[in-house]
Amino acid sequence: MLDDGPDDGRTDELTITGGLPAPRLGQFSWALFDWANQPYFTLVTTFIFAPYFTSYVVGDAIRGQELWGYGQAVAGLCIALLSPVLGAMADANGPRKPWILVFQALGVVGCAGLWLALPGAADQDLILILGLVVLASLGAEFATVFNNAMLPGLASRARLGRLSGYAWALGYLGGLVSLGFVLGGFSLPEVPLFGLDKASHEHDRIVGPLSAVWMAIFILPLFLFTPDAPPSGLDRSQAARQGLRQLANTLRDLRHYRNIMLFLVARMIYFDGLSAIFAFGGIYAAGSFGWTTTNLGIFGIILTIFAAVGAVVGGWLDDRIGSKKTIMLAVIGLIVATLGIVSITVDGLGSEARTDTIFFFVHYAVAAPGEGMFATLAEQVFLLFGIMIGVFGGPAQAASRTMLSRLAPPAMIGEFYGLYALSGKATAFIAPLVVAMITGMAQSQRAGVAAILVFLVLGLLLMLPVREQRSHAAR
Repeated sequence: MLDDGPDDGRTDELTITGGLPAPRLGQFSWALFDWANQPYFTLVTTFIFAPYFTSYVVGDAIRGQELWGYGQAVAGLCIALLSPVLGAMADANGPRKPWILVFQALGVVGCAGLWLALPGAADQDLILILGLVVLASLGAEFATVFNNAMLPGLASRARLGRLSGYAWALGYLGGLVSLGFVLGGFSLPEVPLFGLDKASHEHDRIVGPLSAVWMAIFILPLFLFTPDAPPSGLDRSQAARQGLRQLANTLRDLRHYRNIMLFLVARMIYFDGLSAIFAFGGIYAAGSFGWTTTNLGIFGIILTIFAAVGAVVGGWLDDRIGSKKTIMLAVIGLIVATLGIVSITVDGLGSEARTDTIFFFVHYAVAAPGEGMFATLAEQVFLLFGIMIGVFGGPAQAASRTMLSRLAPPAMIGEFYGLYALSGKATAFIAPLVVAMITGMAQSQRAGVAAILVFLVLGLLLMLPVREQRSHAAR
């Protein structure tokens, strides 16, 4: 899956930036970035901490989903404003690793602070906790901007899709291993590792510090073995001024890159929906079925396994049928899966007898609450559609990252990856904001999650006229 670097004598296939592919160790170390950061997204924002925050720190699933949505909206707005500026500055300055180091450190600090998220927190403490989540999100997302910008200089044109998909799969594997560690070490044992106290939910809160340590350790190979762009000779202030001029020129010249602009807008919309699915999936499952940390962890492991497989298959498809077709296939799958999830209703959770609904119109009686996980048909159907989200989520993200490298002029890769980050986050605050507002107004988690479908469908429609061909520099 990885290119042979110059040490292997491969000089016939060049990267988009015109150089030789990085050695395999350098490519692997770059891909390990996703392994380093995925536990934050898996443990904190999706399966463990987010549901814990809504169910125990806030103590009300509906209000918790609403507050979590507002917190994610604040993070998305900050990322939208700063990502393109930082990307342009990094292009002018040259190396990306110093930027990754700074923002990775912010992510570590934010994650470590989540240990303070005690059950039943007061309103002022909720603000602090959400602030730490926002800080961790900013660190992880900004570091990703610069990691993405390194991709075109690491692999040959023919193997970009496979390297990108390999990195996503490695990230999902990191999420899987970290979930397994949390379950086996903290959730399942009667006495967790390090003597953590389950009564005060230390086994839930530990995922923040664990993610911080994971980030700090596994980012090191990238700094040690992955080649970086050479310095441009500009100091920081000069790089800032030149970078901002480049950004202004890029925004002004977007009229010359109509195809890229259309892709970025489409990606902006469908990625909003994809991000929202992952942000609220665990919260929705916890509120709908009353799943515990152990239930959510096992659910997360199952989804992560299928997501890793999907990322690898998606990378293979990317190189064979193209990025656009891979993206569209993945988004269609996500639409079907999300529609399936909101088709499920649970009537009277925890009651001795209830009637659940699947596929909107199929009602069936539940004689008594089932024991164990996935005991009811509704839970089993939810699992099926959750697996679909895992399978299609990886290809949608990996192929999008590759698509831009196939469209952008080589000399403007960093600038367009800054705009790529913007397209992933410029309106990312809108999706969680909409989910939060609809959840609050309707007092329904289901209604809030259903709003995600609008973003996926609109993004798919906007993707239809995009052409998969490289643009030439207009300046």
